[in-house]
Order: sequence, then structure tokens, then C-alpha cells
Amino acid sequence: MIDLMTRHTSLRVAEVGGLLIAIAGVWLFVSGLPFLKLAPFRLMVAGLLLAVGGVCLIVALHEGLVVLPKGQ
Repeated sequence: MIDLMTRHTSLRVAEVGGLLIAIAGVWLFVSGLPFLKLAPFRLMVAGLLLAVGGVCLIVALHEGLVVLPKGQ
């Protein structure tokens, strides 16, 4: 099997995915504040961040390099 990602790259992709999900959580919190305008736009941005972060995590986990094998 050809490795398309190194372990370091898959860890970076997983970290980026986690960071995007964390940013989306903060973004959702801020969009819920009543005195701020453009709440629907903020919800769309948070949804996009969650989707991209989830895809990053799926790609990193699919490569199987995020978790070390038992032999190492």
C-alpha cells in the first residue's frame, strides 16, 4: 500500500480539524449573543467550519497514522 501521508502530516491535519471545530464552537457561542447582528451568517460560517474540520479529522483518521500501531 502506498502511504499518501506521513504520520506527521496526518497529525497536522487532525490538529487543524480539531482547531476548526473549536473555532466553530466559539463562533456559535458568539452568534447566540442577542446584541450582535448577522446571526444567520454566523451560523452558516460555523456550519462550514464544522464541516471542514470534520472532513480533516476523517481524512487524518482514514490514513490510520494518527494512532500508533501496537508494535511501536
